[in-house]
Amino acid sequence: MKKVILSTVVIASLTTFATAGETIIKSKVPVLKFSGTHYLGFVSSSPEEGDSTNKFETRRNYLQVKAYFKENPKDYMRITLDTHDEDGESNVRLKYAYLYLDDVLPNTGVEFGQAHRPWIDYEEHNAWNFRSISKVMVEDDNAAHLTNSADRGINFKTKLDYFSSELGVFNGEGYHNEEDGESLSEEWRLTGHLLGTGKQKAKKSLKYANISFFGQQNQESNKHGNQDLNWYGIHAVYNQPEFLIAAQYIDVTDAIDKYKGDGYSINGEYRLSDKWDVIGKYDYFDMDDNSGDKKRAIAGIAYEYNKNVEFIVNYLKEGGSKLSDTETRDALMVTAEVEW
Repeated sequence: MKKVILSTVVIASLTTFATAGETIIKSKVPVLKFSGTHYLGFVSSSPEEGDSTNKFETRRNYLQVKAYFKENPKDYMRITLDTHDEDGESNVRLKYAYLYLDDVLPNTGVEFGQAHRPWIDYEEHNAWNFRSISKVMVEDDNAAHLTNSADRGINFKTKLDYFSSELGVFNGEGYHNEEDGESLSEEWRLTGHLLGTGKQKAKKSLKYANISFFGQQNQESNKHGNQDLNWYGIHAVYNQPEFLIAAQYIDVTDAIDKYKGDGYSINGEYRLSDKWDVIGKYDYFDMDDNSGDKKRAIAGIAYEYNKNVEFIVNYLKEGGSKLSDTETRDALMVTAEVEW
């Protein structure tokens, strides 16, 4: 057993205790990296019918550990725990638990276990930077509501200057649904990086232009009413230091009625300064079963308090989905997004 070399994100007092000999932390790996992400908020909501509500929320709390291996410092095991609010209670569940091995193929690493699905993580890090106030279109209940961000399976991730991709096979039910073992889901993302930024981490200061084709082929399963759930999408994003603009189209071609349809999403940022952003998002999804359409509009302003904390104030208007065809809901949201 070896004494751990801790990442700089570990709380200073913990490092002090370890070096002072008061607490000994041991591991079979040379490096452990701890991190956390928190979405804390307040929502004042006014439905068209019914009573208004006002409540504070801890929407998400992620606690993450990565254990890096000595043989290759880019290989690691990751575990992420996730709390979420449900029926007035905060519950804890496993979000990620996967082994990552780098360069198992040329320019390609692999995640094996409860891993990232190919699309959502990409969009949240390249095109929609405000997961703390809204999920992306393919995940949100009041948008397309087709998939979620993690599942048990395998995901091959390739990065080149002008091309990146993720190709995976998963159970298909998602990390917080019942795994019936009766089907598998083939999922993909293929992205062209027009400005040669495919190997670089997306940042507000980076100029990039990407076009993606993504989707899922879900085989017949009980969750989908013994039918397939097959869908695809196209997405484009352009970013430069002053602003970001992104748009996508999604088509659900072969599915049970409650999923079938098509729609689009547009979002953008205008950066007033290094600290202030004006943000907007609009989702539209038309259901093929004649139950109507789903619409969501978001407008807000974000302030970067420091490198760890960002505050967001936004207006949300939505209709359809869990709401009736004609009912709408207006909400004012205040959010603190914290990362350490």
